Order: sequence, then C-alpha cells, then structure tokens
Amino acid sequence: MSKLDELIREFCPDGVQVFRLEEIAHYAKTRIDCKTINEDNYVGVENLLQNKAGKTKATSVPTTGMVIAYQKNDILIGNIRPYLRKVWLADCEGGTNGDVLTVQIEDTEKVIPQFLYYVLSSEKFFLYDIQNSKGAKMPRGSKDAVMKFEVPLPHLDVQREIVRMLDSYTESVVELQRQLTAELTARKTQYAYYRDKLLQYKMPTKEYEVGEICEVSAGGDVPKEHFSKEKSEQYKVPVISNGCGINAFYGYTDAARVDKPAVTVAARGTIGYAEYRDYPYFPIIRLITLIPRDDKQLNAKYLYYSLEGRHYKVPTSGIPQLTVPVIKKEKVSIPPLDVQNRIVNVLDNFEKICS
Repeated sequence: MSKLDELIREFCPDGVQVFRLEEIAHYAKTRIDCKTINEDNYVGVENLLQNKAGKTKATSVPTTGMVIAYQKNDILIGNIRPYLRKVWLADCEGGTNGDVLTVQIEDTEKVIPQFLYYVLSSEKFFLYDIQNSKGAKMPRGSKDAVMKFEVPLPHLDVQREIVRMLDSYTESVVELQRQLTAELTARKTQYAYYRDKLLQYKMPTKEYEVGEICEVSAGGDVPKEHFSKEKSEQYKVPVISNGCGINAFYGYTDAARVDKPAVTVAARGTIGYAEYRDYPYFPIIRLITLIPRDDKQLNAKYLYYSLEGRHYKVPTSGIPQLTVPVIKKEKVSIPPLDVQNRIVNVLDNFEKICS
C-alpha cells in the first residue's frame, strides 16, 4: 500500500467517494503560437525526467506553428513509454505537444492540484497506464484509459492535510536520497578504482578484438504474435531494450534469441551501457549482444567488467549510434581463465557491498 493510500484510509475510515478522472478534469485544448515559448517553459517528452523527477530545460523548441498551452498547476504526463514514469506539476505557464498529456482540473474548489498530482504520480496510476498502453517498440499510453482512471476524492480539508503530510514525507525522502546518492557515488568511485587496478595485469596477456573472441549481433524486432506486455506461462522470455536497469525490460516473448551467458551493450540513448546476462532473453533493436565464442577461453562476466564504463567513438552527425563493426574492433586484454575467474569473484563481492 502506498503512502497516499495509507493516508486516505487513515483520514477516511468510512470510505471515500471515487470519481473517474474525466469527471473532475480534462485535457488542455487551447493552443498558442510557438513564438511565445522558450527552453524554460516548453515541455516535450524528452525533457520530462524519469521516475517523477520533474522536468529540465528543453534542448529542442518548435519555431513554427502552434503548441498546446498549459497553465500553472496543470499536471503533465509523458505519454510515450509510460514505464519511464514521467510526470510534472506545472509551476508556470508554457507550451507542450501531443506526446504529453496535459491534465487541467475543472474545479479547484473540489480538487487541489497538488493532491491530484500525488494521485497521478502514484505507482498505482503508472501501473494502470502501462497496462493500457499499446505498441511494442515505443508503447504509448491510452488517452481514453487515463481519463477512466479512478481518483479517490476526500473532503478539501482532508486533501490539504494529505498534501501537507506527503510534502513533508517527500522532503525527508529527497534528503535521504541525497545522502545515499553521495555515499553510493563514493563507493562507486572506489569500485571503479579497484576494477581498473585489477584489470591492469602484471603478467603477460594477449589483446584481442571483441570480434575475434565473441559472436557480435544487433537485436531485432519481436513479431507481434509472439509478444506480450505481461509475463505468463507461454510468454516468459524477457524482451530487452537499451535502457538501464528495470527500464531495459520491454515485455515478454515465447522464444529466446540468446540462451548463453552474454554481455549486452546499448547502441542508442545510453550508448555503451553494458549489462551481463546469464538468462535466456530476446534483444530488440538498438541493443548489441556479445557472446563468447569459447567459454573455456573467456568468462562472459569478465568481458562485462572489461567493457563496463567504456566510452566508444560514435558518429557526431545525425543520431549518435554505436554499431556492430565499431564494437567488434574494440580491444580487450584476456588473461588465463583462472585469473579471469578470480577477478570476477573479487569484483562481484565488491559490487554486492555497493548494493
């Protein structure tokens, strides 16, 4: 149960009236000339931050035509890849586009904007939005389904108290996250130091190009008839994209393309982001897979540690992208297998400490 649910239950033990979002709010329809917007008040999906972190300055602003106007206290939700959990409570006026849902409250004497923001930034809402999204490569939320989302609406005074408590709770969490981030940054710096130290051998080693020691291939599309957003007995092989961590999981399929220990490297977006994978999976486009040709010569986990954090030279014109030929030419020093295994063991243990 979320903190919001806990507070509603605490303040409304006898239950609370529930409304569909469309009964208390609507999508913004007013359009304004794009000449009235700038990098500070234009909001596109690309400058909404993941995991409810608000927004940053826009790097690209329309220069011709009209854009959708938003007002202070409107709630803006990224409608592309809803699993990224992009949402922002507007603190100014500005413009946006059709890829961002702009929710405007009908009557602020009935609904406090900050309260509705907490409802629409809850995990319950995002799971609902993800479940109702469509598309395999670039899932898009359903505008109609979002408007059918049920919003618990206690008395205005209760809303204010819940907002006050959640604001205080959020401030505490943010401070704790700041402290933990600082500590984790220090540990990761220490980890990177020891990783690099371990990978500098005092014994003769041979340097190989990745293409010599690995099968290297780019991901592909999953046929629609073999794809599901939900895991089931039939669809249980994870479909992996080029995202980091949990964002890398795209859905599920019924057939694996890779069933050996391997390393994946992101070709777009988080270019160079590497992951070790020791389970069957299906890589989609913009993800490159490296499978050791001989596991008696190369430990895939060692390869991962060798490539982790590595920077690649990619074209600067157009959309930056890492390609299979480029990564095949990358060089890796390979010590004897028993040395690889010992290094992996040390780094695994250090990574656990960081975690």
